[in-house]
Amino acid sequence: MQNFSELPISQELKDRLLALKFTTPTPVQAASLPPAMEGKDVLATAQTGTGKTLAFLIPAIERMLKNTTERGPSVLVLTPTRELAMQIMAVYDTLRGKKLGPGALIVGGLAEGPQREAIKRGAPLMVATPGRLEDFMTRKLIDLRRARLLVLDEADRMLDMGFLPSIRRIAAALPAGRQTLCFSATMEGAVGQVVKSYMVDPVRIALGSTTKPAENVRVQAMEVTFDGKHGALTRLLKKETGRCLVFARTKRGTEKLAKNLQRDGFKCTSIHGDRTQSQRIDALEGFQAGRYRVLVATDVASRGIHVQDIAHVINYELPDVAENFIHRVGRTGRAGKKGIASTLFTRDQRNEIKSLERALGIRMEMMRETA
Repeated sequence: MQNFSELPISQELKDRLLALKFTTPTPVQAASLPPAMEGKDVLATAQTGTGKTLAFLIPAIERMLKNTTERGPSVLVLTPTRELAMQIMAVYDTLRGKKLGPGALIVGGLAEGPQREAIKRGAPLMVATPGRLEDFMTRKLIDLRRARLLVLDEADRMLDMGFLPSIRRIAAALPAGRQTLCFSATMEGAVGQVVKSYMVDPVRIALGSTTKPAENVRVQAMEVTFDGKHGALTRLLKKETGRCLVFARTKRGTEKLAKNLQRDGFKCTSIHGDRTQSQRIDALEGFQAGRYRVLVATDVASRGIHVQDIAHVINYELPDVAENFIHRVGRTGRAGKKGIASTLFTRDQRNEIKSLERALGIRMEMMRETA
């Protein structure tokens, strides 16, 4: 498939895709959309930033457009974090047009009233985190018997977060003959168990290495002194004109670094586990809209946060595990665009850099620190 216009979808959806300048599918979209449109189960593993959201929202919307009179969710999307759920819903809102009503966002950390109202309204699409959805099910606030399409987005992350029991109970409440689309960065751990339990003869799609940065991302590292680290960061930020995502290791360190960058004159905000939901929303929306050029984050942002056109990811501090390095780097170079990922390290961290390179099978381009 070379163009979205080749898909067997309604003219209305084609027009919406064209209006939003979605014309040429990414590889994961080109591979997964045809079998998904045929009603087959699909299991796709691909690097972050490859366009998986459209790969499941297009068949979901087409399914809903064929039956606009039925009340209640016909499509359920499960995702690990509320931030990712909110961004999936934002994409749905841009694509749904006038024939489909708003979806229901079922997540923790937001007021329950609007979520319950969306359910009562008969929202055709439900995007949920497993914990909040199971809570609503326990209180008999949701009926999932009409859901004919289940999407498991970032399945490996949901399982890493301990959601397997919730996913099992949610799946048991869905019709047996449903279609299931599963998207995951890896097939490790319990993902294979989920596939065996909840998918029927899935079409398997594996694109690129999910344990290496995408080829269109320039991966570089710079050895700095401890005292010169902040100066090196500010020089990198001044050279870059686009959006920059900076990773720190702790909540306190993230907050301190953001304040120091604000003091240095950068339009900067932060996101970490101690910020309120409204603060997190403001940070993400402001970063996307350009009110902030720099976002400082803990690893809560390395997955599940999809902001378009991040030019540069900077690891101010090294991640705890190699896998988090991949997910951090995956925030740039999305949908085939070029990106840069820089890592700052001190002399005593040389062995950690070498370990990262061995674990990921890569060589980072070593940069010289310049004043």
